[in-house]
Amino acid sequence: NKEAFEAAGLDRDQAPQSWDELREIAAAVQDGSDADWGVQIPSTGFAYWLFQALAIQNDAELWDDAGVETHFDQDAAVEALAFWRALADDGTHPPGTVDWGTTPEDFLQGETAMIWTTTGNLGNIRENAEFEFGVDILPANARRGSPTGGGNFYLFAEAPEAERRAAMQLIRYMTDPQPAARWSIETGYVAPTPEAWETEAMRDHVAEFPQAVAARDQLEHTVRPLGTFARAQVQDALSNAVQAVLTGEAEPATALAEAQAEADAILAPYR
Repeated sequence: NKEAFEAAGLDRDQAPQSWDELREIAAAVQDGSDADWGVQIPSTGFAYWLFQALAIQNDAELWDDAGVETHFDQDAAVEALAFWRALADDGTHPPGTVDWGTTPEDFLQGETAMIWTTTGNLGNIRENAEFEFGVDILPANARRGSPTGGGNFYLFAEAPEAERRAAMQLIRYMTDPQPAARWSIETGYVAPTPEAWETEAMRDHVAEFPQAVAARDQLEHTVRPLGTFARAQVQDALSNAVQAVLTGEAEPATALAEAQAEADAILAPYR
């Protein structure tokens, strides 16, 4: 929220670039503006996803390329989760869990000066914000980093040929530069190909709304999202650990060790 930054005497055009700056700016903007909170990072629905961003920023890879091993309890991951809780301990981030679905509305209502959220919320915020706002790539600690998001297209080898052809027709349409650009402009989701960014519609959009390029530029620093076998079960184990720490029910090292043990049991049949 650029207006909240300005009210607090901060540079309205400069988002936090590091974890240290995030803590400092969150405190300053909370003290110097009408915002109840300096920052909100949602932890329901997709806690594992937001945590993976923090872990990457602390140079922690949470899983292996084969999808059969996780590394939730490594020191760098424990430090990342401890940092998340430290924001709440500072009093600049709401205590306990932060709801995924209401986080954009909290921002629009001026209750929090900064949020981390999907780029898919950008169209909603652009349409409804009654104040000037900025968008930037996520701050760094040991490095920049974020997992990619969104959905995937799949072709199943055993599906009937007519279904595979129909699926391929849909994939070609959805990744064609013109429809992809239009989808990105309307929603805020990242257009998936360089060609989509070179369309006239997208160039015009970026000229009018330069905030649209932040998520695209962050792709340089991204890794794949958590994608083990039995992915949903493993993600739940990690999300439960994150939430236990944020609610004060567990310490980071203990919670992540338990999540690691649970993931090991889940993944054992795939090794």
